[in-house]
Amino acid sequence: MKKELWVQIDRPDKTIVTACLEAGVDALLLTQAGQADSIRKLGKIKIVAPDADAAGDLRRGDQAVIVRIHNKEDEKRCAQLAAHKCVVVDTTDWTIIPLENLVAQSDGLYTYVSNAQEARLAAGILEKGVRGVVLRNGDAKNVRAVADALREMEESFSLATVTLTRIKQVGMGDRVCVDTCTKMEMGEGMLVGNSSSGFFLVHAEVEESEYVASRPFRVNAGAVHAYCKVPDGKTKYLSEIESGVEVLLVRHDGRAQRAVVGRAKFERRPMMLIEGKTDSGETVSLVLQNAETIKLTLPGGIPRSVVDLKEGDKVIGFTEEAGRHFGMKVKETILEK
Repeated sequence: MKKELWVQIDRPDKTIVTACLEAGVDALLLTQAGQADSIRKLGKIKIVAPDADAAGDLRRGDQAVIVRIHNKEDEKRCAQLAAHKCVVVDTTDWTIIPLENLVAQSDGLYTYVSNAQEARLAAGILEKGVRGVVLRNGDAKNVRAVADALREMEESFSLATVTLTRIKQVGMGDRVCVDTCTKMEMGEGMLVGNSSSGFFLVHAEVEESEYVASRPFRVNAGAVHAYCKVPDGKTKYLSEIESGVEVLLVRHDGRAQRAVVGRAKFERRPMMLIEGKTDSGETVSLVLQNAETIKLTLPGGIPRSVVDLKEGDKVIGFTEEAGRHFGMKVKETILEK
């Protein structure tokens, strides 16, 4: 789950505000009124301030509050306020009221941090963490460090080795090229599968060939019906992918990052079915375009073209319990073939 990063600003400073914009900070918490206009001249970002009035901003004291923790009564007040406001909790000593107590009562809390280490701790408490952290007056370097630390914690996968059992041409179909706003590297791509329980790691087009130039922003992902992994434990059909949607880019070691889709290209192409099984017997399958430039990922992060794959080859995949409702995981009995 993505953890929000707010940065407290006591006075507008171009260097700090620019660093926040470049690091993808979610909001600026302004301690004084009358600062929002000068900040908006540098870029568009959510403002939390006493006089916030623009769309998407939060008015401090109304929609967002800071609660200083001194005793048990303050803890109760935090939990009550968090039901309908953004609550930033502040204390100089977490031994008074452990942050775990507050996180256990509410999913909507923010807490102050001073560095990347504190941000990691707050984001991981009770395996769910706070909703977000507020960095106090960080310099540009600290802003980037905290942003990077939270980004690295967002998603990861325990990937599996899949042994291919069937490769078959299946005729024409509509496939989806996902062009992201992020440049991918060797060993990176998207998790895509015919089923919500099994995915192949489809490699990005990072390699040049005699047929096409490198397009490291692109994953030729598969047929329109297939599922792909998106942030926060969800999936989307490839048919739903469009400009502005976020997808997950996954590395061969299981680390993942969010990426915004710049465009999705739907084109009719010859297709092929690839199926395999994990060492524990779970099935993974996907319909992909039948072309040299489409590649799955071998253990170690090496891309291999689908036209060169054969039964018995081992590639990287991911499996989990089936069952989705509008892309969200649910508990139900389901069989997909």
